[in-house]
Amino acid sequence: MDTETALENGSVVLVPAAWIVAGATDAGWLEMRTLLIAHGVMAVLIAVFAVLGWKDMSEGVLSVWRAVLVAGLPVTAAGFVGLYTDAAPLTALALYGWFLLPAVGFVYTAREVGTPAPYVLAAFLSAVGAVVYASAVSPAVAGIAVVAVGQTIGIADAVYRY
Repeated sequence: MDTETALENGSVVLVPAAWIVAGATDAGWLEMRTLLIAHGVMAVLIAVFAVLGWKDMSEGVLSVWRAVLVAGLPVTAAGFVGLYTDAAPLTALALYGWFLLPAVGFVYTAREVGTPAPYVLAAFLSAVGAVVYASAVSPAVAGIAVVAVGQTIGIADAVYRY
């Protein structure tokens, strides 16, 4: 697979994979060390993706996604530090940051494209997932699952349609 294909299609695999790891860790199926390693890998991938796609992501809808990546890198780094040092506020920042940063991107995308429904749904589910996760009423992993479904819908539509 060449770099351009990886940049164009990689997120449709990486986004759900990241949420699967987060959800499995939250459910107790994976060790926190696994999530720590995943955060390190994600930080590197976000940085590489941003650098390699910088020029292509300079206009239109992609410019907001470039901003999401730029904002998401320190959020992911905070999660890495939080997991390494057992600092719950930093891990919460990473979790809620990645619940909500893509929601902003999906809202913007929905306003700019001719087929907004998948992006409206993705933004809505990202926000609902954050609320579900924060509530004590449901299992927290349910919030991660809602976010994972929503963000996967949005990114899959973008990859396959455009």
